[in-house]
Amino acid sequence: MVITGCMMTFYKTVPAVVFWQFANQTFNAIVNFSNRNASAGVTTEQLGTAYAAASSASVATALLFNKIVASSPALSAGIVGRFVPLVAVAAANCVNIPLMRQQELKHGIAIQTEDGQVVGESTQAAVDAISQVIPSRIGMAIPGMMIPPLVMSKLEKTALLIKNPWLKAPFTVLLTGLCLTFSTPLCCALFPQQASIQLSSLEPELQKEVSQKFPGYKTFYYNKGL
Repeated sequence: MVITGCMMTFYKTVPAVVFWQFANQTFNAIVNFSNRNASAGVTTEQLGTAYAAASSASVATALLFNKIVASSPALSAGIVGRFVPLVAVAAANCVNIPLMRQQELKHGIAIQTEDGQVVGESTQAAVDAISQVIPSRIGMAIPGMMIPPLVMSKLEKTALLIKNPWLKAPFTVLLTGLCLTFSTPLCCALFPQQASIQLSSLEPELQKEVSQKFPGYKTFYYNKGL
């Protein structure tokens, strides 16, 4: 909440962009590591690679879009620049989550029957899991990174904030926290935690193995992570 609010408050200078985007990706790296599917491990080297790549992607995206906005009088005079942190966060999520969970993509995640019998590990299930987590994470960020800028663009013209500009950051953080209170559980619920995959969607070699060991089963389940 605090990091997101500060990203949207201090987004105009290069040092501020670099600092807050790195702070956000540090937090995201911890969250992504903690909420991965535990059936697939991740090494320190892979963790560092994911962190560096996501941080670079978010900083580069933010600086690029800031430059584009600054070069256009029409854009710089409007509210568009306030949405640059959201674009950077979305870009970073598309990089950070797959890299943080690359072991799942390489070796698969555990799939099981409805009654909990583990039948094998599927890379297709991992792809499906990550493809659900990425939009869910971006969706969590959208309300908290779109509504506060719109509200603050109006509040900044009031006498209170004109006389007390230091209040911009606390107000933005509070608005962000309010939005995240609702968007986080709603977006977590977009996809079921125990997701399902059909036998026909599994890798051919796994289909054959599962069909022999568990005849009659057509649907299997896996923990998609958060």
